[in-house]
Amino acid sequence: MNMLPYLKANLDTLAAAKSPLGPWLGQAQVDIRILEQKLFKNRWGHLDWKMDNGSGMFEASPPPLFYKSWVPDKKFAHLSITYLIGCNIGYGLNHILRNSPRSHKVVVLEPDPVMLLACLSQTDYSQHINGKKLIFLPPDMGFLTAAVQQAEIQFLFGRIHLRLDIPSQQLSPKYSYWNRKAKDLLENFAVELTTLRNKQDVMVGNELSNFQRALHDGSIKSLKDTAKGMSAVILGAGPSLAQYAPALAKNPPDALICTALQSLPAVQRVGIKPHLAMALDYSRGMHAVFKNLDREWAKDIPLLYSTKLNPNVLRRYPGPTLPIWTKGGLATYIMRGHEMILDAGGNVSVTLFRFLQWCGVNGILLVGQDFAWKGDHSHAEGHHAHNASTEGKATLKDVNGETLQSSMPYIAALRDMERDIAISKFPVYQLYGGGAVIKGAQHIQESEVHKLVDSEPERVNFFLNAVDRARRPLQPPEYESKSQHWNAMLRSAQKKLEKLFKKPDKNRQEIWNVFKEAHGILRREPLYLPYLFNEVMNVGKLLNPGPKYEYEDFTSFKQVVKSAQTKSRQVENAVCFGNNADSDAA
Repeated sequence: MNMLPYLKANLDTLAAAKSPLGPWLGQAQVDIRILEQKLFKNRWGHLDWKMDNGSGMFEASPPPLFYKSWVPDKKFAHLSITYLIGCNIGYGLNHILRNSPRSHKVVVLEPDPVMLLACLSQTDYSQHINGKKLIFLPPDMGFLTAAVQQAEIQFLFGRIHLRLDIPSQQLSPKYSYWNRKAKDLLENFAVELTTLRNKQDVMVGNELSNFQRALHDGSIKSLKDTAKGMSAVILGAGPSLAQYAPALAKNPPDALICTALQSLPAVQRVGIKPHLAMALDYSRGMHAVFKNLDREWAKDIPLLYSTKLNPNVLRRYPGPTLPIWTKGGLATYIMRGHEMILDAGGNVSVTLFRFLQWCGVNGILLVGQDFAWKGDHSHAEGHHAHNASTEGKATLKDVNGETLQSSMPYIAALRDMERDIAISKFPVYQLYGGGAVIKGAQHIQESEVHKLVDSEPERVNFFLNAVDRARRPLQPPEYESKSQHWNAMLRSAQKKLEKLFKKPDKNRQEIWNVFKEAHGILRREPLYLPYLFNEVMNVGKLLNPGPKYEYEDFTSFKQVVKSAQTKSRQVENAVCFGNNADSDAA
């Protein structure tokens, strides 16, 4: 009797699909005979797996008891995805596959190569793999991160299911470890994608308004490696700022002192004047900063500003300004090769850390970086959010294990900073004030600051002079106006669909083909693409239909075409210098 009937066929299918499992399984060098020794029929009559302690994985309880609740919501199932950590010999995975439609994606991460081969040996998954419904991943953060970031449609319109296989946890703590990693990635991506969905139009709209000013204000590109020999201090506006600020104000280290634009009033209140500030927040709410900002005091503090900053906020800043282009906007495509494009994340302290690392600093001290709070205030006095609600949406632990209030954006930022610290090639210190524990940051005492953080002589002045020199106007890039032809293609797709939707059931495949063509058109021009995030996602949803297409799907598409045409003209009016932007109405 063949105990491994489907193993070869599944492995051949995975190889043909160029699955990343191949190299990982090759390195594992599993002896196939182990599978035959471990598989057996248990007292329930079910195929089982003999664990190292001699017991069967499913001897205590039969498989159906573990998976009966693993059924996706019927309303959203076709637009959803399941991440499964641990597949045992296939019981949980097969239950999901049986109870979900073809368009429901399933991503499996099995950290044990022997267990993965056991699963692949018992069920033919070829059809699901070839249909791109089922993806197997090796235990690798890179592949897991990519699998999360490719699930935009499911995040926006469906449901995300993270399933940890309970029986597999008997084998190893690896399953809980990878479940935690997946949960962290999903939470971070949810924060990022929610921002993109709700605010991408605002952010890129701000960039279009700031485009000409940003070119006039200069470029950070020349600052690469200009901070060698210099240390930096990143001041946050957490509650602990007041704990350490007096000593720093009285005897500041010879280091570049940086903070957020929002934090300037709080930093002034404690007696510190930073060398540099940074602004990322794209919202109009940033105007609240100016209620407390001493404009005379701030007029000589250079501001590094994201080009996504609200243009009216930028106009109100009294000091010198220098733009930073960040991923996820216009710079992703049209400034590539011309400018330094920073992965900003959503937190100024994280972005300052990345910027300073790129500039070549030899050490960073974190002060007031709490990412959480305890008590009545989430921010230091002077910050415009000092008296805001302190009811946290999440919790963290301090160094003593006591509970702190926090929020998902804070937690996402904390994880980003910890990852950056882990790969940094310089020491990171922290004056810890009772907030979240930042892994990788060494807690030091105030008495150690000068010994550990001081820069080489004159390095801070050298860097600030480099910042000043960077503020020189740039030659505007030239982009060709293409909106007339591009919009004509979208209108043509709309006319085709108008005919096809007279009989949507009969023309289902043809409708899908036109939506696929339109999806490609929307993604074709890099100049427009950053501004079309929502339009691309909305058509992506139409490529994952329910049981049938409805006329409201055509109505949705017409709205996409109208919006895309308007946006393409807005982009060209802002950035196509010397060209006649298309003004052809839909």
